[in-house]
Amino acid sequence: MTGDNIMAIEEFTRALDWQATHAEENGAPCTARVIRALAKVRESDTATGRRIAAWEGLTLKDAMPLRMTGGLHHLLLSGEDDRLARVYSGQISDQGQVDKLVCELVETYDHLLLPWLDGPPQTNEAGRAASIMAGLLWLAQRVAPKFELFELGASAGVNTMLDRYRFKLGETEVGPPASPMRIEPEWRGDASPPAPPADFEIVSVKGCDVAPIDLSDPASALKLKSYVWPDAPGRMARIDAAIQLAGDDPPDLVKQDAGGFVSQFLAQPQSEGTTRAMFHSIMWQYMPPATQQAITEAMELAGNAATSVRPLAWVALETDPDTFRHELKVRYWNGGDRDGETTLLSFAHPHGAWVEWIGG
Repeated sequence: MTGDNIMAIEEFTRALDWQATHAEENGAPCTARVIRALAKVRESDTATGRRIAAWEGLTLKDAMPLRMTGGLHHLLLSGEDDRLARVYSGQISDQGQVDKLVCELVETYDHLLLPWLDGPPQTNEAGRAASIMAGLLWLAQRVAPKFELFELGASAGVNTMLDRYRFKLGETEVGPPASPMRIEPEWRGDASPPAPPADFEIVSVKGCDVAPIDLSDPASALKLKSYVWPDAPGRMARIDAAIQLAGDDPPDLVKQDAGGFVSQFLAQPQSEGTTRAMFHSIMWQYMPPATQQAITEAMELAGNAATSVRPLAWVALETDPDTFRHELKVRYWNGGDRDGETTLLSFAHPHGAWVEWIGG
C-alpha cells in the first residue's frame, strides 16, 4: 500500500469517527452506527464503495458521511426498503450487524445510492432559527426594529419562514401564537434575549440557494427529510411543520449564487426606518473563500453608507473551525461608534436543542 493510500485511509477514519461521535453526542446514536458502517462500505466492491475509497481531499467540510446517511434514510422513507427501521429504532445495536446490513443495502441499491454522493447534504434545520430570532431581538434594541431580511444558503427555505414560527427563548416569547411550528430550545445562561419592542416586525424575508428545494413538491420534501437523523424525533416534527407551512405559502426563494444575491439585494432601495439584515446558518463553510471575501467586502462597503434610519446588520450562526462550537455572531452598522463590530451573543446546539445565551 502506498503512502498516499495510507494517508487517505487515516483521513477517512478520522472524519468518519468525528462525524459518528458528533451524532452520538447530539442524540442520534443509531445514525452514528450507520455512519461507522461506511468504513465497511469503503471496502466493498460497489460503485459507491469505490467512489468513497477514491474520494479526493476528504474532510469534514465535504460532509461525505452525511451524504450517504441521507441516501440510506431515503430508502426507508420512500418505502424502497424498510430494513434500516430496526437500526433507527435501536432494535439492532450491534455494530457488526449494522455493518452487514448497510453493506447489503449498498450492494442492492448501489445505483440509487451513488448519486447521493454528488452534493452536500441539505440540512437547513428550523431549530437554528431560535438563534437567528434571538439575534434579531438583540438588534431590535439597537437599530430600527422593523426588519427586511435576506438569507444565504436557504436550501428549502425552512428558516426563510422564521417570521411564521412561534418561539419561546428563555422567558421571551415571540411569533404567531397559533403557528404549527413551536421552537422552544433548552435555554442556558443567566438571561433571556430582550422582549420584542411594540413595533418589532419582520417586513419581508427572501432567501437564495444555488440548488433550492421546493418543499411544496412531495419528492423534494422527502429528500430534505432524508437528511434529518431519524432518531431525532423533534427534528422530524419540525420538518413536517415546515412542509405544512410551505404548502400553505411557499417561502420566497431564488436560485442564485450567494455573492450575486447579496450584491443585488444591497443595491435595492431601502425603506427609511427599516433595518436591512443578512442572515445565514451553518452554510458559510461551504462557500469558496473568494465568495466569502466578496460578500464581506460588499457588506462592509454598504455598512459605510448605513445610517440610523437605514441600518444594516449581519446575523450568522456558524461553526468555529477550530473548536467546532456553533456560535451566533452579529454585526451592525448605523453610523454609530460600534459600526462593524462583531458581537458573540450565544453558543448553540447544531440542531437547536439548546442555546447558551451570553448577550452583549
